[in-house]
Amino acid sequence: MGQITLRSGRATATLLPFGAVVQDLRIAGIDRPLVLGHPDPAAYADRFAHVGAMMGRFANRIAGARFDLDGRTHVLDANEGANCLHGGHAAASLRDWTPIRTTEDSATLTLTLPDGAGGFPGNFHATIRITLSDDGVRCALDFDLQATCDRATPCSLTHHGYFALGGDAADQILTVHADSYLPVDASGIPVPEAPAPVAGTRFDFRQPRALGRDGIDHCFCLPGGDAAMRQVATLQSSDLRLAVLTTAPGLQIYDGGHFPPEGIPAHKGQLARPRAAVAFEAQAWPDAPNRPDFPDAILRPGEIWQQRTRYRIEPS
Repeated sequence: MGQITLRSGRATATLLPFGAVVQDLRIAGIDRPLVLGHPDPAAYADRFAHVGAMMGRFANRIAGARFDLDGRTHVLDANEGANCLHGGHAAASLRDWTPIRTTEDSATLTLTLPDGAGGFPGNFHATIRITLSDDGVRCALDFDLQATCDRATPCSLTHHGYFALGGDAADQILTVHADSYLPVDASGIPVPEAPAPVAGTRFDFRQPRALGRDGIDHCFCLPGGDAAMRQVATLQSSDLRLAVLTTAPGLQIYDGGHFPPEGIPAHKGQLARPRAAVAFEAQAWPDAPNRPDFPDAILRPGEIWQQRTRYRIEPS
């Protein structure tokens, strides 16, 4: 689990090949880590599994851990109740990625998930380039993702980092540029009538307001579907603002509700607990392989799936 360190101006990021994890992010002059993480790389195979990692081959949930594709039923790992979450036990977040190129401010890593891994069809090859930048005012982490496969298969890779701007995120100001979202059932699967308008619900963040303490683990339906890079959300603390830009059709926002209230020790001064940090997961819509009414999330042979996401941090 050799660490990879990226540097640009005032910013430093630490990566792990295991899970393609962003283990740490620091900006000189700010006295705290800006992502939730753990100093021991071994923690990412256990109590910090998925934290800061690259999720896939299909991020989020697939109902009943199965889907039909081209006349065949594929049975997946059921690793969250009856559902498949983040690709099951063979997830990209639980594998060693191979660094193929590193520079001072970027790292490119690859991973091949074999045919049948987690129940998914096809040999799936993914490449990510993570780039750190700092222009003296704004620092950014960019994720450029590509994937190919030799059989038709669901595809949705995303970075599952938790951004820690400081203090309880419930009091931070969230803005999401989305008119609709996906209501879910008790197991996190979109209900049949999804999507639904955010208007009149607690998920209406079209105007900036506090994130709150009601809990959030929901996908917002971004305008334009797979589109050119555009800003889709911001989160603002007393001294910092995080902006999320992406080409993806959906943005899952999650406030870490699965962490215990008492917290799990993380980086020095951090506890992994609800609302200690917030994840912004740019992705396909959850359960898309079972929902022909959702944007298509099937990658076919000869195609190159691509997605780009930027997390930009600046003074508020």
